[in-house]
Amino acid sequence: MRIYLVIMDETPEALKALRFASRRAMKTGGNVHILAPVQRESFNAFGGVQATIEQEALDRAEVIAHSAAGSLFAEIGKMPVIAVRTGDTQKVIRQYLDEHAEVAALVLGTAAEGGPGPLVTYFSGQAGALPCPVYIVPGTFTDEDIDRLA
Repeated sequence: MRIYLVIMDETPEALKALRFASRRAMKTGGNVHILAPVQRESFNAFGGVQATIEQEALDRAEVIAHSAAGSLFAEIGKMPVIAVRTGDTQKVIRQYLDEHAEVAALVLGTAAEGGPGPLVTYFSGQAGALPCPVYIVPGTFTDEDIDRLA
């Protein structure tokens, strides 16, 4: 079974990547894994305040991931695997790929305007060292473009 890994956050490009991955999974009999990384805050507030800030970020990531999973289940009839992890985003993704050899592709989306974004920049530069290919969905693609391509 082909597994497509999507990095989920609050950006429109993540939704485009999810759409592409879900369509590919449908056509190949595969499934989708959703990874919602939570970046650690670089400042240190008082203990209780810091813990509250980190918990709120974790809760927000879980809501985003579960919302995306619900939409995906409604579309393709399969519940994706959901993971929410805290740490440096690039390291969290690399670790997830190392732990899940069944992942057939990392699916990322670019912004519609401006640069490609930090994840696309990093992982396209690391593509030769990854255990799977990187699919990059252009941010300018419409839903119809994504459906046709997938």
